[in-house]
This record gives sequence, C-alpha cells and structure tokens, in this order.
Amino acid sequence: MKTKIYIRERNKSEPEKQEPRFRIVAITGPRSEIKFDASHFRMKELETIVADVGAELVLLEPMEDCEHGHHRH
Repeated sequence: MKTKIYIRERNKSEPEKQEPRFRIVAITGPRSEIKFDASHFRMKELETIVADVGAELVLLEPMEDCEHGHHRH
C-alpha cells in the first residue's frame, strides 16, 4: 500500500495573500511515521515532500456550506 497524504484548503486562507493555503488532514500507509513541524503548507512544499518520500498527495474537496456544523446520525 502506498503512503497517502490527505490535504485540504484552509478555511481562513485568502487567495490574494501570500500565506500557506493547505493543511494536512491525515497520513496513511507504511510511511505514516512522517513528522511535520508546521501546520500550514504551500502546494510547492507539499509536492517536494511527496516526491522525496514517494507518497501520493490527495486533495480533499471542500464541503458545501449547508453541510458545515451538521452531524450525521
């Protein structure tokens, strides 16, 4: 099984600002012991890490506004 790093765009990120826009949500697979010192990343940084460790990057789609805050039972 290949290592997968799941990311999503930050909620408070604004495209006009020069700040990291992505957050790592989960890491799965045999190389899941990968440690990160930051909490927010630029796409170029993530692509470099993924290429170096041989992992796959998975971008999670944002939820619809109506789904935020609702729990499914």
